Order: sequence, then C-alpha cells, then structure tokens
Amino acid sequence: MSVPEQTSVVMPAFNEEAAIGLLVAELLTVARWREVLVIDDGSTDGTALQARTAGARVISHPYNKGNGAAVKTGIREASGACVLIIDADGQHRPADAVRLVTHLGAYDLVVGARSQASQASWARRAGNSSLNAIAGYLAGRPIPDLTSGFRAAKRECLLDFLHLLPNGFSTPTTTTLAFIKAGFSVRFEPIEAARRRGESKIKLGSDGVNFFLILLRIITIFSPMRIFLPVSAAAFIAGAAYAVWTIATQSHVTNSSVLLILLSVVIFLIGLVSEQISSLRFEGRKP
Repeated sequence: MSVPEQTSVVMPAFNEEAAIGLLVAELLTVARWREVLVIDDGSTDGTALQARTAGARVISHPYNKGNGAAVKTGIREASGACVLIIDADGQHRPADAVRLVTHLGAYDLVVGARSQASQASWARRAGNSSLNAIAGYLAGRPIPDLTSGFRAAKRECLLDFLHLLPNGFSTPTTTTLAFIKAGFSVRFEPIEAARRRGESKIKLGSDGVNFFLILLRIITIFSPMRIFLPVSAAAFIAGAAYAVWTIATQSHVTNSSVLLILLSVVIFLIGLVSEQISSLRFEGRKP
C-alpha cells in the first residue's frame, strides 16, 4: 500500500467557499488518498456544500472554534496512519502534497517550507523571518518556515501532542517545536505557495505576539534552560559589572548589584528545577 493510501488529508476550513471545491477535486486527482476530511469550522457560506460535492467527507463544527480546534478534530477523526494537513485557501499545490507524504517513511514530520518569494507581503516576510530565527535558536537547529500550515506527519506522533495544540492559529508553531524538542525526525521540504484566495484570517500584530508566546511556552515545556540560562547570565553579568564599577568609583558594592546577582542565581535554580520536571514528563513516553 502506498503512503498516500495510508494518509488522511485534513483540511480546516472557515468560509472558504471560493477555493475549497477546486482544491478537493485536485487533491483527489493527484493521488489515491485514504480519505479527504474537511473540517467546516462554523462557516456561514457554502464551504461544506462545495467540499462535499467535490468528494470530501465533511465534519462540521456548530460554531467557529478556531483553526487549531479544527485541526484537532481532523486528527481525532482521521483513520489513516499518516495525516496531511493543508489549508483550504488554495495557497498550496496538491502535487506538493504527494511529495510531502512520500518522506514519511524516514521522517515523523514533513513541513512544506515556503520560499521568501511565497510570503504575502514584506511585513509578513519580516515577521516570519524573525520568528524563524528565534525558534531556530530555542530549538537548537535551523527552522526555515515555522508557521507553514502545509505539513504531513505520522498520526500516532501527532496524538502525543494533541493536548498541547491551541485552538487558534499557532498549531503549526506548536507541532514543529514539539516534534523537534521531543527528538522526532523533522524535514523541511521546499515548496512554492501561491497567493491565497480570499482574505487572510491571521492578524499580523495580535497573532504575531501569540506565536512568540507559543515559542516560549513550548520551549519551557521541552527545554527550559534554553530560556532560563541566558536570562540568568544576563542578570549576573549586569550585577557583576555594576559591582565592579561601583567598587572602582565609590569603593563599595550597592544593593542593586547584590540583588541582580541573587536574581540570577534564583532564575538559574528555577531553570534547573524546570529542566528536571521536563525530563520527568517524558520518562513514561513509549519508545
């Protein structure tokens, strides 16, 4: 049995009537999938009808819960050993879907990494580049596209992290970092993305802040010292430098210097405890 025949396609959709019918039809043309699941996230237009007419199995939420909630529903309902998640806005080429899932023999997660030219605007390109750089440092490896919603993974691995996935637009961020920090094999497959049909539902300001907070949350779960150690070192260096300066100029050490050094020690100890808790979380994981 080929990999596509073992793969459930999960497509979260909210008011994507203009694009979803054609996308489902093209997906069914390029490969013989186990199933194509469209999660209609409380749409108020003809999204569900268009998807069903094109040949997808449609699961409808009674109201709009969020992109992440729709993805979680799709993962729970999927019957395939593998899951391909694709946005319903027509940005991604169905032919690339086959290329992603064929790598699932060697990898646990394959992310469709968009080129810079594929990003919608200079502001979004700059924002995504910043997030990629921060995530790469925290994860300890280069991450070319942290927020791509086009990805394929082994379903059993996704189920391990289902409780971590938010209901909003940070599901790609969470799964990418969780897979990397848990030691799963992750591949970034270069793709070209077209301009979406319709208006983007991601707000650069508020959702950008949420993505950054998700980075901190996931890294503190899996590798907290990547955050606590630099903060502790910065406080210690500041306190020590200020102490040296006050000794040289005033012949005494100020309370501010002492407090900064004590703060650095406290932060470091909290980081050590967090690291131990993080290790204990995975002692019972199945191999």
